[in-house]
Amino acid sequence: MTDDLKPHELIANIQPRPPQTGWMNTPAVIRKGMFCYASNPKSVEILKLPNARGWNPLEEDWKLPKNWKEIVFEGLRQRLDRFRTFKLFMDICVRCGACADKCHFFIGTGDPKNMPVLRAELLRSVYRKDFTAAGKIFGTLAGARELTLDVLKEWWYYFFQCTECRRCSVFCPYGIDTAEITIMAREIFNLLGLNIDWIATPIANCYRTGNHLGIQPHAFKDMIDFFIDDIEEKIGIRVEPNINKKGADILFITPSGDVFADPGTYTAMGYLVLFHYLKEKYGLDVTWSTYASEGGNFGFFTSHETMKRLNAKMYAEAKRLGVKWILGGECGHMWRVIHQYMGTMNGPADFLEEPVSPITGTKFDNAKSTKMVHIAEFTADLIKHGKLDLDPSRNDNLIVTFHDSCNTSRGMGLLEEPRYVIKNVCKNFYEMPSNTIREQTFCCGSGSGLNAGENMDLRMIGGFPRANAVKYVHEKHGVNMLACICAIDRAVLPVSMDYWVPGVNVTGIHEMVANALNLPGQPKRTKNLRGEPLPGMEGDDE
Repeated sequence: MTDDLKPHELIANIQPRPPQTGWMNTPAVIRKGMFCYASNPKSVEILKLPNARGWNPLEEDWKLPKNWKEIVFEGLRQRLDRFRTFKLFMDICVRCGACADKCHFFIGTGDPKNMPVLRAELLRSVYRKDFTAAGKIFGTLAGARELTLDVLKEWWYYFFQCTECRRCSVFCPYGIDTAEITIMAREIFNLLGLNIDWIATPIANCYRTGNHLGIQPHAFKDMIDFFIDDIEEKIGIRVEPNINKKGADILFITPSGDVFADPGTYTAMGYLVLFHYLKEKYGLDVTWSTYASEGGNFGFFTSHETMKRLNAKMYAEAKRLGVKWILGGECGHMWRVIHQYMGTMNGPADFLEEPVSPITGTKFDNAKSTKMVHIAEFTADLIKHGKLDLDPSRNDNLIVTFHDSCNTSRGMGLLEEPRYVIKNVCKNFYEMPSNTIREQTFCCGSGSGLNAGENMDLRMIGGFPRANAVKYVHEKHGVNMLACICAIDRAVLPVSMDYWVPGVNVTGIHEMVANALNLPGQPKRTKNLRGEPLPGMEGDDE
């Protein structure tokens, strides 16, 4: 287990070599530390998914329905008929291996079945056997194999060792999106009740309370009130945010992780400080919601239907409050759902206006259908037009590098805006190696619902490639802060940094924005949002 191994010992365990038998005849060895707990039956019932029951991946009997094979084949058939990309991805792969060494889990484990091509082949081989003429006639000669219980368990084990980051897709000469194959596999698992709890329970919570953490509206409001007091104590200004205000200009929605988990809480305080500034200077009226209190969408890790149902609440709340458009916080999977699925899944949201900044007049054309703008591009636009009064010297204690979150970089092309913001709010910025950032960015190693505590071995080896790039700039430039624009990143990267690169902390970019922002009527600033002395103020008692 990771708790017992030093980083150099964990690396020594990486042994990329072929298995002793052919891959089609090698059953998965499911071991602790490499998987998440099975879903809670109550959560499955809340979601109205089939086959809710208690089961344990380590036990031989997974308590599957007697007709589980028929369920798998029918689910596979329906998805092949419904999703043309899935059918295409099943047929066109030539197993060239261009993706093989691009996956952080293969780099971290050395397990051939974590090569994206082979992980997909686990499912593709069964598809060949029952859905292609060559497979039916030639069997194993055509790369086809029977669906057995061992094969199903192998599917489950390895498709939950994929974070759907899509780095492999960047290098595929045919453009195969292995993440889509993972999504289909997980949809089939749900037909059998084989979800994991760190996905099923957050979704169930979201259905009940509007956010993944199951926080009731009054508790959400209490947390915002706590931030208000904390901000006043640290910077001497009392912000007055709107909550559930009808007729506000903009509805702001961010992941609940920003409101309830460090260091995301400092990012949430950064939002509050920025909105206070914009209200005081320009009269911009932004409201939070205690009902649409979650921007993240764990449905993306489950099925298209749950993704659609969770996405709908944000637009229902925007309609109820009568806002003009929606501003979204620093999140990853929220933005892949919005940018790549929303327009055809729930939209277009024609009851909202096409987003235009009331301060700069900039029209956000990329949000024409979704009516939802990422706060990084919103803030970058404000800075570009000189609308923010910034003192970047307040972040002089930070030597920053930037982690491109998978879904905002590869999923929506948000590459320059966060860097532009960072470079305007701090003076010390260094990029990681070029083949580890932007479209080629490495995953945090814990996305797609894998950021649980029980699979820490998997998380640390999956996060190793990202951490290794951070270690490079840490040693070369003294980098001590890793910035990111994803709530899952802010939740999991601190653990990864503590393990692999001690001395590097994690932040959202709007924490740094708030530290640098000169607020109207502010007293002398001596602390940042973390309550730490600002550079040059270490001995100031005010």
